[in-house]
Amino acid sequence: MTAAVTQPPADMRQVMVGLGLAMLLSALDQTIVVTAMPTIGADLGEPQNLPWIVTAYLIAATVVTPLYGKFADVYGRRIVLLVGLVIFILGSIACALAPSITALAAARAAQGLGGGGLISLAQTIVADLVSPRERGRYQTYFAAVFITSSVAGPALGGYFAQYLHWSLIFWINLPLGLAALLITNARLKRLPERRHPHSVDYAGAALLITASGALVLGLSWGGNRYPWASAPILGLLALSALFWAGFAWRTRTAEEPLIPMRILSLRIVRDAIVSSSFGLGAFVALSVVMPIYYEVGMGLSAHDSGLVLIPLMAATVAGATLSGRMMSTLTHYKTLPLAGLGVGAVAAALAAWQIGAVSFTVLNILLIVVNFGVGAMLPVATVSVQNAVLARDLGTATATTQFFRQLGSSVIVALFAALALGGGRAAYIAEARITPEELMRLNGSFRLVFAALAVCMALSFAFMARMEELPLRGERRHGPAPAEADS
Repeated sequence: MTAAVTQPPADMRQVMVGLGLAMLLSALDQTIVVTAMPTIGADLGEPQNLPWIVTAYLIAATVVTPLYGKFADVYGRRIVLLVGLVIFILGSIACALAPSITALAAARAAQGLGGGGLISLAQTIVADLVSPRERGRYQTYFAAVFITSSVAGPALGGYFAQYLHWSLIFWINLPLGLAALLITNARLKRLPERRHPHSVDYAGAALLITASGALVLGLSWGGNRYPWASAPILGLLALSALFWAGFAWRTRTAEEPLIPMRILSLRIVRDAIVSSSFGLGAFVALSVVMPIYYEVGMGLSAHDSGLVLIPLMAATVAGATLSGRMMSTLTHYKTLPLAGLGVGAVAAALAAWQIGAVSFTVLNILLIVVNFGVGAMLPVATVSVQNAVLARDLGTATATTQFFRQLGSSVIVALFAALALGGGRAAYIAEARITPEELMRLNGSFRLVFAALAVCMALSFAFMARMEELPLRGERRHGPAPAEADS
């Protein structure tokens, strides 16, 4: 097992700034576009194709994530990260200069090809530099990046579109991207490159890209562009299932598959991926649908609904920070995430049971409890996966975890959106005020949302409880090396 490269605190802070900027670029571009879409449509025309601005980025970023992990293991972390940043910056320039919605969607896809690996690569580089015992503390910085993008993205996008020009949501990536490029290159080139002899399974990659792309596209269009039971959606889901079966066959038969069976066969990896997929998916979906309830059911403005989300996001950061720091001191480091997820599941169930009967403040407190539990789970799941695999598979395992989290989030967001948009919302969404009968239907829809939230939290708890609690490398313990543990 190759030991992590220990860095002085000052150097680590500089590395974290560069990696944080790289992650912010990818995370921010998934949120900043949404509030600017009406303005973009009015300027460029083709409003019927506006969803492609979001969908193109999401599909491209999701499908290339496993490839970035494999390339990082083969060619080294720094060079692959720099390539991703350059592609992202060039895609941003193309977005800002796009003369039509079609050109903008194509440029967004190019952005996604660059941004898809930035998050997992940043996590992999931190895993190279610090031991698993200390790694949880640094995961909290990454959690803060995600929360910042979730809160600042929609606000910045709306401000640029309303008061300046929508292209600034892409031009802002240039200074951020160049800063990330210069900082990470300057610091990482001083470190020894970690490369491992791998071959890249391009046939498996093609199967995975087609399977996941069709799935994300079907989930993005379902209930929006086409009815769920329509031929295009059913066709996309059937195509996805066919290529997933092909990818599963390729994974079992290839000499060196894109996602090696030695990673997938580890139960700790499977449990961590499933737990974090349900938890993170619930968090992302909740942040997407709650503005509907705040604005339609409670009459808040778009700006005020964004402000209301800030305590929920802060609770996620608080959970991740506390859990990450406790990992370096606690033997049973799953204690806090299990407590957080368990109490969060109860809080979500109470929200489902009492919606319409509890005050705005009580409802938000319940959701804060939910988000704290998700935050406490995330660093433990990520570090547990990295702690369980061989050094040569670190990039692949980290990217695989991020890939399945993104897929899980797509599925859960689609489910929550379908539930939230039920109850006849289409009849009253355009109204400034809704009738008591419409409010009852909205409460009924969100009762289902919170029930689904409780199920997601309970499943995240169950798989986290099942996940083996291996000793973290760097602790003073005896026993077999975690990377060699049997599944």
